[in-house]
Amino acid sequence: MFDYYPEGWIIDTPENRAATLNISALNDACRDGKILEGRALICDSSHNLLVDLGCMKGVIPHDEGALGIREGTVRDIAIISRVNRPVCFTVTGFQKDADGHMTAQLSRRAAQDKCMTEYVRKFTPGDVINARVTHLESFGAFADIGCGIIALLPIDAISVSRIDHPRERFTVGMDIRVVIKSVENGRITLSHKELLGTWAENVAMFKAGETVAGIVRSVESYGIFVELSPNLAGLAEAKEDVVPGQQASIYIKSIIPSRMKVKLVIIDTFDYSYRPSAPKYFFTGNRIDRFVYSPPDSEKEIATNFISE
Repeated sequence: MFDYYPEGWIIDTPENRAATLNISALNDACRDGKILEGRALICDSSHNLLVDLGCMKGVIPHDEGALGIREGTVRDIAIISRVNRPVCFTVTGFQKDADGHMTAQLSRRAAQDKCMTEYVRKFTPGDVINARVTHLESFGAFADIGCGIIALLPIDAISVSRIDHPRERFTVGMDIRVVIKSVENGRITLSHKELLGTWAENVAMFKAGETVAGIVRSVESYGIFVELSPNLAGLAEAKEDVVPGQQASIYIKSIIPSRMKVKLVIIDTFDYSYRPSAPKYFFTGNRIDRFVYSPPDSEKEIATNFISE
């Protein structure tokens, strides 16, 4: 299966620069139906996008701005929001403007249709693909999975350790890897936590007796849950004046694989604003059929099945 990339991935590649070098190269791209990228400069009052191609200007007419625009199933914000950002397109032709300057006619809709037909519609649960975060909501992150086609990554599928908002893990524009969780009626849902490692892989980064950094995730009557890594949290003994979201210095008291328990003691907590860093992935393949989070000797199994048994 040929890969199609999120918008912005190819704009600065030698191949894209060569294809937009001059009108002859653009003619070749037009003939071959090649998907290119340029930066959208302006969205005019009719919601046509003016695109900088380097050698000339290009225009994406309103109806060619995205899949679903013609039918009214996609709002114009899908076009307006691309200003000052890379957009993908195919070249459909050339014409002279009122001043006699040659302008390339472009279609983002055609590029997305090609991506949908040759790439997205072939997805099955368990496929691992590249994505780029486009915006964040309290219930999840939206990500470009190819040529500006957007899918939802629900908040509970981002990591094993629970978070209050996706901004605790991602920033807009961050490149990530995701798993296709489900494909239903053309709607794609993503997952992410299966790529962040099993309990055993995460706990192997720590040892009893160490004092390490953590993030307070929840304060309960019986103890305080502290995140040691996105896919690993432990339970600390109760301590006064601790609130969720604080950074913490944590002493690791014990690690019990059979119960998937990490017992902690909070040494100190403090408030600190941080910008999420790129995720660390333990799984680097292109396909995952079954993910078992729990260790083999655990009293219970925690697993994700991406294929029907």
